[in-house]
Amino acid sequence: MPPSIFWASNHYEHPPLTDEAILEAQSLLGVQLPPELLALLRVQNGGYTQGFAHPMPQPTTWAKDHVPLEDLAGILEPQHPSPMNLVRTPEATIEWGLPPNQVLLSGDGHYWITLDYRNGPIPSVAWIDVECGEDFQIAPTFSAFLEGLVPASQYSEA
Repeated sequence: MPPSIFWASNHYEHPPLTDEAILEAQSLLGVQLPPELLALLRVQNGGYTQGFAHPMPQPTTWAKDHVPLEDLAGILEPQHPSPMNLVRTPEATIEWGLPPNQVLLSGDGHYWITLDYRNGPIPSVAWIDVECGEDFQIAPTFSAFLEGLVPASQYSEA
């Protein structure tokens, strides 16, 4: 997906992504972030997307056939007021009782879309709803996740 058609609003005024911020985030999180994610964040460092969904083969608490991607977390200073900050993953993991080795990309606490590093250094993308016990793989890689995104309007009811 071209980054130019991915992003909508930068409502929380996320600053541009820097190489230093990437290194600090990866050190804090203990992972290498996917290059495709970093390419998107170099265009806009998180915020609201154009409104996407990813088809799912099984129902989730969100819908019977898809999950949303309305926003994507950026790499920000921990004190930045935006709720879309993947650097806050460690504290949110504790607060929401999430499984270890995740990087939170999108969600509201009740559900999350994550980079899932539980099986090694190349993350899959997961859907986790702790309250309902859902923990499903959405895509085997972040690249495959991006390739699977469709406009959320495909799922809107008439």
